[in-house]
Amino acid sequence: MYVFIGGAYNGKTNYVMRKLEGQKVAVMDGELPEFAPSCDVLVLKNLETWLVTQNLEEDDIVVAHLLTRLKILEENCTLYIIVTDMGRGVVPMEKQARLLRDTCGRLYQALFTEAQRVVRIWYGIGEHIK
Repeated sequence: MYVFIGGAYNGKTNYVMRKLEGQKVAVMDGELPEFAPSCDVLVLKNLETWLVTQNLEEDDIVVAHLLTRLKILEENCTLYIIVTDMGRGVVPMEKQARLLRDTCGRLYQALFTEAQRVVRIWYGIGEHIK
């Protein structure tokens, strides 16, 4: 599993797709598939969109469930996960937005632990942090 993180509109997807040129790639945007499609690499981006559909009051359960599904997907293809860094800046006033931000933080910690490589993207430039 490879994880790429960066702010909104910082070139994460372009960076990853350049790395994967010539490979059979499937991209899932904002959803978590039940089964891995036929591909060499599965790119999952905008997991935050999927998270919004979950009960974020129980974030430990959500994170554990997501990690289990990712490990199952990883049995069939290499995973490249693109996530948006929400941890910097102003804490949202709305409860649901705060829950999303907190759950993302816990999820990203778990993803980084499991990942073979973690890359921070800053305006299209990758910085390897693991």
